[in-house]
Amino acid sequence: MKPLSIGIILGSTRQGRVSPQVGNWVKEMADRRGDAIYEIVDIADFQLPFFGEGTGQEPGLIAWSKKLSNLDGFVFIVQEYNHSITGALKNALDSARDEWNNKAAGIVSYGSTGGARAAEHLRGILGELLVADVRAHPTFSIFTDFENIQTFKPAELHVDKINSMLDQLIGWSGALKTLRS
Repeated sequence: MKPLSIGIILGSTRQGRVSPQVGNWVKEMADRRGDAIYEIVDIADFQLPFFGEGTGQEPGLIAWSKKLSNLDGFVFIVQEYNHSITGALKNALDSARDEWNNKAAGIVSYGSTGGARAAEHLRGILGELLVADVRAHPTFSIFTDFENIQTFKPAELHVDKINSMLDQLIGWSGALKTLRS
């Protein structure tokens, strides 16, 4: 059987963002497991137009659709801005529909309260897109897991939390893959 393909989606496109640091650390932890093919998916690379603008045939939209279609599940790296997810992530979520359906997602969040409020907003959106989000939810504080709010320095205790989330994600992604077949 072909291994599951899991996209680690970086949820920010802002200048000076730290989501690549968090995403790369999650990928490093995930790759050690050997239970799926994990890849970083940076929404900034797709240059998505705002939802509803343009022709719908922009190269970034076509590439985004193809990328999502080829993934079995997702890990969202979510930063909290103004108690919610970024506009760029919301736009990326809205820029596809069926490509999300019947897949699973884990959420890794960070912010002043660990990104918990953004993660809760994301869960509501994922439900509408027919994405089954898993319960385990690693959170990082910008005060204790980052040096000067710019350099990601997670505590060792987060490794177990990441693995719990990935255990649930792999189980659900595998089960939902049979539904899509």
